[in-house]
Amino acid sequence: MSKMIFVNLPARDLAASTAFYVALGGTVNAQFSGETSTSLMFSDAIGVMLLTHDHYREFTKRPIGDARRDSHAMFALTVVDREAVDATVSRGAAAGGRADPNPAQDLGFMYNRHIEDPDGYVWEIVWMNPAANA
Repeated sequence: MSKMIFVNLPARDLAASTAFYVALGGTVNAQFSGETSTSLMFSDAIGVMLLTHDHYREFTKRPIGDARRDSHAMFALTVVDREAVDATVSRGAAAGGRADPNPAQDLGFMYNRHIEDPDGYVWEIVWMNPAANA
């Protein structure tokens, strides 16, 4: 079995957060979704698990922080080309996210922008030129 990563995030409004992540390109995995959680797959190896605050508290005794106020982490998601960076950020903003909470970065071989989800988690949408690694 190949390695996978699942990012588990507490969500204040599960429906709004689900709509946001679907707009970013996630596909709902009904097998692991229900009234208190939504599982979204971005590839065979990348998943995001959204959990209501009550459900999230079942997994930790630590308080749930406010990502709108404090930076907790920044997640990066690659896309196929430069145009897909802008399109993904636009779809995310239309689905309730906030575009460009951090400045865009264009290094020629790499281009990225950021989108903040409804709970304040920041995702870097990035394209890297595969020829630049050769």
